[in-house]
Amino acid sequence: MIAVSLADNLLTAPLIAFVVALVATLLRFELRLPEALYPILSTFLLLAIGIKGGKALADAELSDLWGPLIAALALGLLTPIIAFVAMRAVGRFDVIDAAALAAHYGSVSAVTFTVVLATLDARDIGFEGYMAGLLAVLEIIGIVVALFLARRSNAGDGWKSALSEVVRGRSIALLVAGLLIGAIVGAERLEPTDPLFSGLFPGVLALFLIEMGVTAAERLRDIRSTGARLVVLGIAIPLVNGVLGAFAGKVAGLSTGGIAVMATLAASASYIAAPAAVRIALPKANPSLYITASLGVTFPFNLTIGIPVYIALAQAIS
Repeated sequence: MIAVSLADNLLTAPLIAFVVALVATLLRFELRLPEALYPILSTFLLLAIGIKGGKALADAELSDLWGPLIAALALGLLTPIIAFVAMRAVGRFDVIDAAALAAHYGSVSAVTFTVVLATLDARDIGFEGYMAGLLAVLEIIGIVVALFLARRSNAGDGWKSALSEVVRGRSIALLVAGLLIGAIVGAERLEPTDPLFSGLFPGVLALFLIEMGVTAAERLRDIRSTGARLVVLGIAIPLVNGVLGAFAGKVAGLSTGGIAVMATLAASASYIAAPAAVRIALPKANPSLYITASLGVTFPFNLTIGIPVYIALAQAIS
């Protein structure tokens, strides 16, 4: 089942675009998109995700949201602690670097979230649309817990500024804006915009993942300097967190697709919000460690192998 899921996941335009860009960049071909295009594509994707989630929120009963919200809060507390302990005990990193890495693995990747949604849509697997709201919650709480761990060890400073950076950051702002637009306007009145935000979504995602493939390839070149332990942990931690996310989604009563999304969120690692926060709160942390781990190891692993594993696990337990 996992082999079939892996094949289905890879044979989609966004994933093939990512793999082709990654391999081409490693072979020294130039595929980078114009610099001005990146913020446009990321803005579109985040806003589109938010609008889709907002439309689902408008139709959802409040009683349906409590279970998934509690599950998300629990994951937000557990995943950075798991990462911190693993980075200290197995990776043998100092408190500052372990906390920085924990912030990345406690937070989530909006792009990985986008890919799992596109994959589920392509395979006609339904999921709860309000998962975008849980994305916003998880993106914040994991970073807060990791910075608290650093502060408890007297290794972190400036955590209030870092938290403000995350909460007021561009990714959260666009997600919340989309959620509000979708919830207030509603699905029926948003139908005229569906050709833009729904119809163009897969194509825009494919373009965006070309840029992500180039960037991931550049980070892969830094693996020699970061060590094998970081590579192993960059794969093992997402798998452990993904299993936790899947069972949390099961307990919360989510559908098969919802369980897969929850598992993917728990398994993903932030490389947008977390680096901004860590740069402020933990300035002595080594960027080559946390950027290479999240973007060079975990991101390509989740896109090519992790997501089909999480979908297969969701199907097995639901």
